[in-house]
Amino acid sequence: MSDHTEYAERPNVLNSWIRERLFLGLSIKEYLKSLITPFNVVAGIIILVGLPFMVMRFTQGLVAVTHASQDQPWSLFLSWGLFTGVPLAASGFIMATAVHVFEMKDYYPLVRPAILIGFLGYFFAVVFLLFDLGRPWRLPYPMVVSYGTSSVLFLVGWHVALYLSTQFVEFCPAIFEWLGANRLRRWALKVTVGATIFGVILSTLHQSALGALFLLAPGKLHPLWYSEFIPVFFFISSIFAGISMVIVVSMVTKRVLKNRIAPHHAANYDRLTIGLGRAAAFVLLTYFCMKWIGVAHGNHWDLLNTSWGLWFLVEIFVFVLLPCFLFTTGVLNRNAGLIQFTAILTILGIAVNRFNVSLIALNWKLPHREFFHWKELIIAISIITIEILAYRWIVNRMPVYREHPEYKEVHF
Repeated sequence: MSDHTEYAERPNVLNSWIRERLFLGLSIKEYLKSLITPFNVVAGIIILVGLPFMVMRFTQGLVAVTHASQDQPWSLFLSWGLFTGVPLAASGFIMATAVHVFEMKDYYPLVRPAILIGFLGYFFAVVFLLFDLGRPWRLPYPMVVSYGTSSVLFLVGWHVALYLSTQFVEFCPAIFEWLGANRLRRWALKVTVGATIFGVILSTLHQSALGALFLLAPGKLHPLWYSEFIPVFFFISSIFAGISMVIVVSMVTKRVLKNRIAPHHAANYDRLTIGLGRAAAFVLLTYFCMKWIGVAHGNHWDLLNTSWGLWFLVEIFVFVLLPCFLFTTGVLNRNAGLIQFTAILTILGIAVNRFNVSLIALNWKLPHREFFHWKELIIAISIITIEILAYRWIVNRMPVYREHPEYKEVHF
């Protein structure tokens, strides 16, 4: 082959590669046409509506989009984006530990989805944190400029940064299979177990460290939610939160993107869902008992007979004990549908708990309180929409729920 022919073919090879990897085998015109769907139209409108408020936040300050003040400094950006988002993103370390450390091989089909959910969850938790803090260009400061070692947030910041990097490494085999980078893929597989163990250590520390933040506010957080055990509460609850997130996201993906799931894996999802439901029920029961130990340790029984006590009981019985019972019933009856419904209820319960701790029951003695601004809600919905689109983009292209045809013998 002449040099001229070889050079002429290179652009064709590159164009073919881009077409297959990025445009799903379609021409650019066909791909753009395929994007015109009801879901994409709605998602695009949501993002376009939210974009001006995102710009407003960084050009006019936090006060332009929130009700934040010295008395009520936290609102939706942190209550949802950080304190709720991080435990829901625990799916990665839970499933990776189960498969790579405890060798529960049956759950291999859920490892990559769980790691992807965890990676995106942590990444967008950082996005929400930057919207709350502002000045994203100063993100490296706690790492390389100003070491605030006396701050719990310094610990959380380092752990989140390291764990985000760790989850990226854990997901790299899927990326390299998609890119056809065989040598890099082999390297990524070799460090998988080490990355998983490192991730477990980091997750244990920063999940509990988020709870440890509230140890600094004993006079501000309502006594029914404040406890010396709150770091333990946050860690234990992150386990059933991550499990529930895997169940729900896999359920939605199976229905919406079923052409991206290997048929023989889809056939096993009900069985795997039942196994995850069994684990979630056990952890929920542990958490339920621990919460009552916290009440007893603080001797706050009298507070249960107040309006705050009633709301605390709703959280504990409706969003902890009830899901525990429903998970158990679903496992005993081998009812995957009930387990999936219960996982949704459990995720809602995690949000209720984190909102209670970080927003509703914090500064509970203030006479006048405004929890969040409607502009902040629009920004939050827009960011969540972008996260969903990112998840769908990756699942549509990379071997997350299916085997890559060249590596069938390896990862499933």
